[in-house]
Order: sequence, then structure tokens, then C-alpha cells
Amino acid sequence: MEELIRTTDPVLISHLEALLGEAEIIYFVADTNMSILDGSLGFLPRRIMVEADRLDEACQLMRDAGLEHYLKDA
Repeated sequence: MEELIRTTDPVLISHLEALLGEAEIIYFVADTNMSILDGSLGFLPRRIMVEADRLDEACQLMRDAGLEHYLKDA
């Protein structure tokens, strides 16, 4: 699995989960348990991981949704 984004924004994570699920792209939200430990401080981001062979497709999905500024290479 490859990292798609790293964020502390729960709304963005929820939005991406909906987009990726609808596109049937397998994903995993990493570091969820660690980010809960920081409470609401927001200094431990969660990572959205996707299948390596579908990373480009997931990036394009984000661009199409107007979320390209969250991508690492943007």
C-alpha cells in the first residue's frame, strides 16, 4: 500500500473514504489509534493508504473532486 495523503482533518478523511469506496479502491486509514491519543491537538496525522497499483487512479479521483492541493506532489 502507498500513502495517498496525510492529514489531521476528519472531514477530509470521511470525504476520501466515500470517494474511494464508491470507486471500489481498497484503502486503509493508518495511524487512527495514535491520532486518538493526541485528543483534539491534531499533531498526529492519519494517513490514507491505497493499493500501489491504483495510486494514480486515486490521485486522479482527488483531482476530479477538487482536492488536488492535498496531494503530496501538488
